[in-house]
Amino acid sequence: MTQFGFLIDNRKCIGCHACTTACKSENSVPVGVNRTWVKYTEKGLFPDTRRYFQVTRCNHCANPPCVFICPVKAMYQRADGIVEFDPSLCIGCKACMQACPYDAIYIDPDSHTAAKCHFCAHRTEVGLEPACVVVCPEHAILAGDLNDPGSEIARVLATQQVRVRKPEQGTRPKLFYIDAEESSIVPTLATQSVNMLWAQSPAQEGHSDWRGPIQIGEGRMAGALMQSAAAPRETYNVPHRIPWHWQVPAYLTTKSIGAGAFIVAAAGLALGLLPATPLFTTVAAFVSLLFIGLTTGLLVWDLDRPERFWTILVRPQWRSWLARGAFILIGFSAVGGLFFLANAFGFGALGQSPLLIWPGVVLAVLSATYTAFLFAQAEGRDLWQSTLLPWHLFVQAIMAGAGGLLVVGSFFTVAPEATRVLAWAFGLSALVNLLVTVGGEFGTPHASAVAATAAHMITHGKYRRYYQFSLVAGLLLPLLIVAVAGASPIALAIAGALSIAGLYAYEWAFVMAPQDVPNN
Repeated sequence: MTQFGFLIDNRKCIGCHACTTACKSENSVPVGVNRTWVKYTEKGLFPDTRRYFQVTRCNHCANPPCVFICPVKAMYQRADGIVEFDPSLCIGCKACMQACPYDAIYIDPDSHTAAKCHFCAHRTEVGLEPACVVVCPEHAILAGDLNDPGSEIARVLATQQVRVRKPEQGTRPKLFYIDAEESSIVPTLATQSVNMLWAQSPAQEGHSDWRGPIQIGEGRMAGALMQSAAAPRETYNVPHRIPWHWQVPAYLTTKSIGAGAFIVAAAGLALGLLPATPLFTTVAAFVSLLFIGLTTGLLVWDLDRPERFWTILVRPQWRSWLARGAFILIGFSAVGGLFFLANAFGFGALGQSPLLIWPGVVLAVLSATYTAFLFAQAEGRDLWQSTLLPWHLFVQAIMAGAGGLLVVGSFFTVAPEATRVLAWAFGLSALVNLLVTVGGEFGTPHASAVAATAAHMITHGKYRRYYQFSLVAGLLLPLLIVAVAGASPIALAIAGALSIAGLYAYEWAFVMAPQDVPNN
């Protein structure tokens, strides 16, 4: 069976960018984004220096994570191995960008849908080579059928030593390099700064000042080269926007409150730990539904094509946890809504029946934790691959749900026994959250250098203030309040509010830091 792939001979590449230009022309790629580009890295100290070129693009992986995470089958793999996309189906969720370990996918600024190299499939299908192959003046780019022993690419692969990018990810990429430079093929090895060879790279966080592909830096054009060059440094690359912004940390927070409030209240009722008062029936259910509704709204808000959100329901790709999560939230909202209506309209026997409560609790737990499995599919962000994450999200939900009920409960008359149960649930979950965060997520060695880099950015780098706030104001101070003033509803409400604020600060750092680690 035909399996197409690329081979780049770095011994021949002269960094002329003809491949980039041809790709843009052939596929009408807008200004500011690229399907193929040339990366420069430099090593040495003048006059003993060398510049290395690396053509970079989609790897057309045999095991493509971008296909598995796409919730609507917009990204798919053809029988010939080409990883293709259908912009008419894309909802702009940007999950494929998070799944790609190579930063090969971008959002088209015109269509607001995902796009990338598609092997010039329109040419390949009629027996022509991709535009980048045809235009290369050095014949440094080869493309063809890897399974055909007579093809040029197969013959070269059989006789030359080659490397691929990030083989540890298990994606089985089909973009091979001859004479790959280590500091180019491993993004984190080369020093990166805003001052590039001819320009200044756009600001990373949010790209709020992103004006186009050319950013003229201050001072002399060669200023970047005059810095210490003892270590390898990147001197030319293309910018990549950060896919997910504040809506995702906010979604994690609201989902924790919504799911956790139902778990604490409903399970407390079923186990006889909490009384069947309005706070733990109708009010708790209303809080849960409100925050799950906010969660859904934030998910839709973050889409680049929000008007297509409904297509997840009619054309789901069941391997994607984004699609699965949508149905989990719908199921939980349905059961939670029935719980609310039964208690609000006097059908207490139904509303407090274990046959309704426990399915709701199960769906609430799934709502709280499914994002861990979605993050696990985001192969491009190693820090999110933590095996502790499902448990961490569950504990965060209990803390946020109990904290939310403590805040709301300050406006009601609550029996001291019920307040004590809420305080214990809140305090224990906050303590476990602290232990998992400090001793688990950030207190043990990470599986990869990329994950360790993101973790260091959270604990000691760019995001340390968010992390420190989450620990001190969001966990330690609430635990102190529970220990000292655990019988005061007002003090407990303050503790609950602080924990939710700290949770958002933590989620902000946890979501944003891995996106700051370069993948190309």
